[in-house]
Amino acid sequence: MDEPLTEQAPLTILIADDSDTDRLILGKLISRQGHQVVGAVDGQDAIEKFEQHQPHMVLLDVMMPRLDGMAAAREIKRLAGEQLVPIIFLTSISDAKTLASCLESGGDDFMSKPYNRVILEAKVKAFNRMRLMHRTLSEQRDLISERNRQLLSEQQVAKRVFDNVAHSGCLDSPNLRYHASPLSLFNGDVLFACPRPAGGMHILIGDFTGHGLPAAIGAMPVAEIFYGMTSKGFGCGDVLREINQKLKRILPTGMFCCAVFIQADFHLNQLRVWNGGLPDAYLQRHSGERLVLPSSHLPLGVLSTERFAADVDVIRTEPGDALFVATDGLIEAEAPDGQMFGEERLETALDDHRGSEAIFQSVLDAARAFAGDRELQDDFTVFCLEMVDEEALDQLPDRLLPSALTGPSDWQCDYELNDTTLGKFNPLPLLLHICMEVPGLRRRAGEVYTLLSELYTNGLEHGILKLPSAWKNSPEGFGQYYAERERRMAAIEGHHLRFSLSHRPSADGGCLTIRCRDSGEGFDYQHLMAKRPDDHQYAGRGIMLLRQLSTSLRFVGKGNEVEVVYDWQYG
Repeated sequence: MDEPLTEQAPLTILIADDSDTDRLILGKLISRQGHQVVGAVDGQDAIEKFEQHQPHMVLLDVMMPRLDGMAAAREIKRLAGEQLVPIIFLTSISDAKTLASCLESGGDDFMSKPYNRVILEAKVKAFNRMRLMHRTLSEQRDLISERNRQLLSEQQVAKRVFDNVAHSGCLDSPNLRYHASPLSLFNGDVLFACPRPAGGMHILIGDFTGHGLPAAIGAMPVAEIFYGMTSKGFGCGDVLREINQKLKRILPTGMFCCAVFIQADFHLNQLRVWNGGLPDAYLQRHSGERLVLPSSHLPLGVLSTERFAADVDVIRTEPGDALFVATDGLIEAEAPDGQMFGEERLETALDDHRGSEAIFQSVLDAARAFAGDRELQDDFTVFCLEMVDEEALDQLPDRLLPSALTGPSDWQCDYELNDTTLGKFNPLPLLLHICMEVPGLRRRAGEVYTLLSELYTNGLEHGILKLPSAWKNSPEGFGQYYAERERRMAAIEGHHLRFSLSHRPSADGGCLTIRCRDSGEGFDYQHLMAKRPDDHQYAGRGIMLLRQLSTSLRFVGKGNEVEVVYDWQYG
């Protein structure tokens, strides 16, 4: 039927009455109001005329042959579906039960015989207003439903793209356990993990302000920075500063990212933890001791670059120790009675558990039992990292994403740092990036980074700063070593360190040559070269590592120039 657009537009009204006289009188009254009339002689005829003409309103006699008004009303309502077609019963019956049955069968009102013209006109206008209002609400509902469908579709596409970025690292590593319970399809909680070329991994647990898609605006640039810089060998401080600067620039006022950043060094059994605005993190040692790591920084994206602090808590660990982190959705979860989960319940769930799997499952079970059948009211992410022996994660660096670009395979370059730049700038990510442009060499990123790192460390710390390696043979010496390193780095003057890199392709791979020359006085390298690889001391350990990874290791002159040749093959 043609839908009238206004209350004044004419309607098509079906009149069903077995009395020709009553039907004629009612039809004249309706026609004089400007409406079109369709007549039916009984209930069955009314159903057929309804299907044929699709009227906007139905006036229906209760008592009719073949099919009474109540049965006809039920069928007409079924045929109308979600569309509102008002049905006014025509009757002289006054019995309350019969009138109630008329309403239950689908009737909307009554009109008593004999008919009053004024009342009839008022009822038609009132039900037409109701019908138009119902149509408007239905259209708005359909519009909202379609818009919601489009938004969900867009979020699903965005989530697929985001997951391809966010899950390109090592979240499936056997020593990591996590659970994310998003309030919406694409939310403000983020969890990234990426292997480091030097070994170990970086992990970022974040919670953007707000909910839903707007809260996840910063997630994509954070993921790109996190994975890109970690893969190139940057340390946690550099990555944090870059993320903070990016979020400060792109996020509107009032939006920021509470986060915990973790650098896990398994070969050193060491954690570096930065907490900016998330609830306390917990290191549960396998001995039973628990270390609380509270937030000591503002969230990412709040402070300017000049005021941002990237200093971390450095924690010595042992295999079996577990670090637990959760976003505030867990702490602030509410039970049906309004109580919050809180830190006390979290610490109770952590009590008397050893190992990341037991800790993780205990907290998850406690959260589910606390919430019951009620959905959590915030994004909710729980993460647990277990410290393990480095050998258990040997293949992590090989999982860095390859480049689709065709890079150079036959080249050489020189790179030199002078004076105070040595104390302020770490050249390793840049040098690694140069090497990783060689097609196929990216799969050897871990070994290449180790070669560069050991050469740089030996040249800077032992050649230029003259730090004795023997200090690192004891825990007390370790502290003394790094304290003195900071002091001497601040006073570097008149020194330089030069890297000369070259690569030549071969039939099944290539040959990378790295020469590192420092301006120091040199040292007795023959003594260290004579040490056996199984000596369990830190002193000389870097040189032994260079010998194990390289094809050849050669010292030049007084020991302040070292050449490493690294042959590699595809596969």
